[in-house]
Amino acid sequence: MNPIPQNAETGLPPRFARWFDARGWRARDHQLDLLATAQAGRSALLIAPTGAGKTLAGFLPSLVELAGMKMAAVMERTVGGKPTTASHGIHTLYISPLKALAVDIARNLDAPMAEMALPIRVETRTGDTPASRRQRQRRDPPDILLTTPEQLALLIAGTDVRHVFGGLRRIIIDELHALAPTKRGDLLALGIARLRKIAPDLTTIGLSATVRDPDDLAAWLGSRETPADIVTADRALAAAPVIRMLETQSPLPWAGHTARHALPEIYHTIKQNRLSLLFVNTRMQAEFLFRLLWDMNDDNLRIALHHGSLDVAQRRRVEAAMSAGGLDAVVCTSTLDLGIDWGDVDLVMNIGAPKGASRLLQRIGRANHRLDEPSKAILVPSNRFEVLECRAAIDAAEAGAQDAEVVRNGALDVLAQHILGMAVSEAFSADDLFQEITSAAPYADLTREDFDAVLDFVATGGYALRSYDRFAKIRLRKDGLWRVANPQIAQNYRMNIGTIVEATMLKVRMGRARSTGSGHTGPIRSGGRVLGEVEEYFAEQLSPGDTFAFGGEILSFQAIVENEVVVARSMATDPKVPSYGGSRFPLSTHLATRVRSMLEHPEDWARLPDDVHQWLDIQREVSLLPGSDNLLVETFQRAGRHYLVAYPFEGRLAHQTLGMLLTRRLERARLKPLGFVGTDYAFCVWGAGDIQARAALQPNFLADLFSADMLGDDLEEWLAESSIMKRTFRNAAIIAGMIERRYPGMEKKARAVTMSSDLIYDVLRRHQPDHILLKAARADAATGLLDIKRLGEMLLRVRGRIIHKPLERVSPLAIPVILEIGREAVSGEAADALLEEAADDMIAEANGAAEWSAAEPANRQRGR
Repeated sequence: MNPIPQNAETGLPPRFARWFDARGWRARDHQLDLLATAQAGRSALLIAPTGAGKTLAGFLPSLVELAGMKMAAVMERTVGGKPTTASHGIHTLYISPLKALAVDIARNLDAPMAEMALPIRVETRTGDTPASRRQRQRRDPPDILLTTPEQLALLIAGTDVRHVFGGLRRIIIDELHALAPTKRGDLLALGIARLRKIAPDLTTIGLSATVRDPDDLAAWLGSRETPADIVTADRALAAAPVIRMLETQSPLPWAGHTARHALPEIYHTIKQNRLSLLFVNTRMQAEFLFRLLWDMNDDNLRIALHHGSLDVAQRRRVEAAMSAGGLDAVVCTSTLDLGIDWGDVDLVMNIGAPKGASRLLQRIGRANHRLDEPSKAILVPSNRFEVLECRAAIDAAEAGAQDAEVVRNGALDVLAQHILGMAVSEAFSADDLFQEITSAAPYADLTREDFDAVLDFVATGGYALRSYDRFAKIRLRKDGLWRVANPQIAQNYRMNIGTIVEATMLKVRMGRARSTGSGHTGPIRSGGRVLGEVEEYFAEQLSPGDTFAFGGEILSFQAIVENEVVVARSMATDPKVPSYGGSRFPLSTHLATRVRSMLEHPEDWARLPDDVHQWLDIQREVSLLPGSDNLLVETFQRAGRHYLVAYPFEGRLAHQTLGMLLTRRLERARLKPLGFVGTDYAFCVWGAGDIQARAALQPNFLADLFSADMLGDDLEEWLAESSIMKRTFRNAAIIAGMIERRYPGMEKKARAVTMSSDLIYDVLRRHQPDHILLKAARADAATGLLDIKRLGEMLLRVRGRIIHKPLERVSPLAIPVILEIGREAVSGEAADALLEEAADDMIAEANGAAEWSAAEPANRQRGR
């Protein structure tokens, strides 16, 4: 019960009402609704656009409640009584997906608390927090703690968890849509389930600007029986974003992802705005674009680079410069696309296609947090297919459509990690823990059989490994409770907690070879400044003298010294070795559906650039266009090879899986496949056998080739032979704690982890194929690396609707995917030149018509 009197009209205590009045503000309806919901003891999901006061709304219930508790405590002390309402432990826990976001929120809370003279202690706890402060936070917890899912997992695995969280009243989860569908979200949901057991009156608040299915997130926050209330801010509070596609003088490329053709327009746009964020989808693209802009920067624009491999100190310098207004542009990856207010961002440019409507809206939300002015965004497609995707993304954003991932069943490897953490904290009953775990939404459908199998894995390693003591991490005591086996296991658990499994990274450090004074060089000397990190597998491919782009510079590889890559600056203008690629976002199902629909309706093409419009017109003349509910398959012969090109528009992962499975079937059909390549929009298989002739002889050949039963035995046989399952098993084994990356005083090298996991994988496949970690690895492969669910839905959708178009030569729509063949080994200007040359050859070849072969040079001359 809040002891502070409240304004009858607003529901705000006088101190808070005066603060709003002093700033010329009026509390928004959604802020007051959320306050009322929280004061009624109910959990809530707040959906509000960027700039609508979402963060203040989330913290308002806690600030009001804590202010009342503090005032009551002071009043009791004043009259000489013993305080009974003082808080015990943490009152409010704020969970952020990013360390920097927690720090940003702490900074933003300081002003209102100081202006209202609220005696509330707010602290952050991240991986960067000094150990001494972390220890003090456990002895003397703050009122509000801002932290991350991994730090929460560490806290609830402590033996003092009931002291720290015994008085917990509220959990605020920011950017909920980004956490809930991930393994980090699974770990967080399990942690919240434990906190609800410790503090039964606990309520939750979820904050999100982009939500596809509010009911799913509401159930995640509460439970299926009692989901959280949904509070929605009026979208009219924020002006609709203004999004357009960049028009360029140079023609749109057929393939590639560099956007080099648009550089003059990108640079000109940066000059016209105070601060622009240039988002790209991979770190390689970030390095490449930054280098190109820097080379043409005759106006000395202040352009910076920000991605996850750069040294943290360098990233913080960029962030500080953004906040201080000291930059004109930042080339960045997803490291900046969550809800941090970095400063006065005027414009967001998305270089390349955004891959999802929700991701685009998220990135647009970084621009212009002024409610009365629209955020501005420009999309810069890198090739012709990306024009279609960008157009679909703009339409989806204007319609407010969302396509964020949906909440899924919780991962079993995360469950294993959590069970061990609970045994580290205190002894538990298996029955009680099962009931607690199934109260978390991701694990509501967990069977007792699977729970017992995971528990047995944590206790013994499973049937095939139970004779090895090192896999026995918990033990059953005589009182029937489970407890961690020994303190060393508890220490190792704390060092290996978390669900993010990244490739082993090596520091990139400036250095040079030591001179021996005789014209020769001696051992490599490091000791210079650290630039950041690169993946170990990338560094191991380099030879001394190889150059690569990193941190906006061209570096020359010298050597690997222990866990560092020693480099020197290079005078080269183009790196010899392409930079590491990083992960690529898959094309969302929602945007894929919109693109297929666009192709089916030529009346929409008037909104496309002239050369793309013409491209589709010629495709319609010489072949067919893919439909929304069919699968277009083209076959043709070229340069002595037979090609099959299909257009599912289901994303790169699904297409790569489909290509792998089709090559197996073509091999059995003795059509001698030689390779395949996939993009987000199409895939191509080529070989020595005449696929077109076989399809003519056997009318059901293509239907059989694309039948959904390929996801049965064909998939299992391929997985058994491929390295994908070993890779996914390795990640699952690390998360589950079977293989530890870090020990006190050391860290396992990637090669050692790989050897250990591969050996265990082979043992389990032979002796315990139903092992719980193999089950977890299959689930990961199906959803992550292979996208089997999406592929299966596509195969069922097009069953009986496969349209075969035999052609005499390559079609216009096939040119982009054909250009992808073998281009990974070439980078920079050479790649662009080769692509343009190959495209010109195929343009002339396609259709064999003078109007088509002559059109493209004419377009270039006119600057289309």
